[in-house]
Amino acid sequence: MDVIFLNGGSSSGKSSIARALQAALSEPWLTFGVDTFVAALPATGGGIEFDPSGAVVVGPVFRRLEETWMAGLAAMAKAGAHLIVDEVLLSGAVGQQRWRSALAGLDVLWVGVRCDPVVAAAREAARGDRIAGMAADQAVRVHEGMAYDLVVDATATDPDACARQIVAALPPGAG
Repeated sequence: MDVIFLNGGSSSGKSSIARALQAALSEPWLTFGVDTFVAALPATGGGIEFDPSGAVVVGPVFRRLEETWMAGLAAMAKAGAHLIVDEVLLSGAVGQQRWRSALAGLDVLWVGVRCDPVVAAAREAARGDRIAGMAADQAVRVHEGMAYDLVVDATATDPDACARQIVAALPPGAG
């Protein structure tokens, strides 16, 4: 297995699950999240906007930069690094297809990380570093049309238990 791809809305628990996976897997796995990519964008001109309602709007500049991000991560995996990708596919299946193209030739486990919108919104409020409404907006939308190998529900399941479910879904010797 080359890549474990976690897709879920904001505050669904993906980053905590990724850290739990790193601890549970026998080999070293690198974690890269969409938050890292967004933080790397320039403050202006990066092609991403955060609506006051919590909606995220991306434009062509963002998509161009995102393509290079995806190609870079794919190159790392092709060079032998095991990756956990922590992503929020705002366009659902369309975003998955972009990633499938970038990760062509790699062995990928596609994992949906679901979380009840009310719970995700409460986590979002407790974090204090997100725009209110983002978690509720994304909780269902990011899963539309997606094809997963596995779905975990992080609503009431702790990250370690979700990580164990993911590890159990890996082929023998894959982690």
